[in-house]
Amino acid sequence: MADLHDRWVAERRNEHYYKLAKKLNYRSRASFKLIQIDDRFGIFRPGDSVVDLGACPGGWCQVAQERTWPNGHVIGVDLRYIRPMEGVETIIGDITEDSTMRELLNRFNGKADVILSDMAPNIAGHYSTDHARSIHLCTFAIDVCDRILKKDGKLVMKVFMGDMFDTLMAELEKRFQSVKVHSPDASRPTSSEVYVISQGFYGKSVKLKNVNETDKKPEFKAKGGFI
Repeated sequence: MADLHDRWVAERRNEHYYKLAKKLNYRSRASFKLIQIDDRFGIFRPGDSVVDLGACPGGWCQVAQERTWPNGHVIGVDLRYIRPMEGVETIIGDITEDSTMRELLNRFNGKADVILSDMAPNIAGHYSTDHARSIHLCTFAIDVCDRILKKDGKLVMKVFMGDMFDTLMAELEKRFQSVKVHSPDASRPTSSEVYVISQGFYGKSVKLKNVNETDKKPEFKAKGGFI
C-alpha cells in the first residue's frame, strides 16, 4: 500500500500541471481546470460575487479572486482550514449542516453571481459508492444555488460520472437555461470526474427549509430528493 502511495506522489510531482502550479504560485493544480473552464465559457466578470464550495486548499478561490478583480467578493467554504489569502473570505464548516449554511447566509451580503463546487467525497475505491456520494454532494451545491444565486447566475460543479448522472442533469435543466458537460485538459485522463457548466439561472421560487432556526442536531437536507 505504501509503495502505491509513494508511486502516486512521485507521478504527481512529475505531472505538468502540478509543476506549473508550483511555478505560478497557485495552491493546486486544480486552478488550471477553472482557468480553462473560464476561458472557454466566460464564467467570471469583474465585480462578481462568488461562493466556492469545497475550496481547500484555495486554488479555485485564487482564480476567482483574480478574475473578478477589482471589486469581486469571494467566499470559500470547506471542512478544512484554508490558509488566508488577500481578497478572499473563508468559512470552516460542512455545507451539509445547518450551522454552515446559516454562516454562509449571514456572511454573504446579497446574492451570488457564481457558485463553484469542486467538492469530492472521501474516495472509497468502489465506483458506484463514490459516484453516489458525489451526486449527494451535488445536491447541496444545487441547494446553495436555490438560496443565494442571482437570476441569470452560473454554477460550475464537479461530479463523478455514473448511473445517476442523467437525473442530476434533469434537476439542473429545470433551473438553468444552459447546462453543458465539460472535461478540461487539466483533468487527469484516468479520472471519472467531469464539470457541469450551468448558466442562466431561472431563479424560480422554491420552498426551502428554514435554516435560521438553531437546532440541537443539524438536520439540513438538500431539496429535491433525487437520490
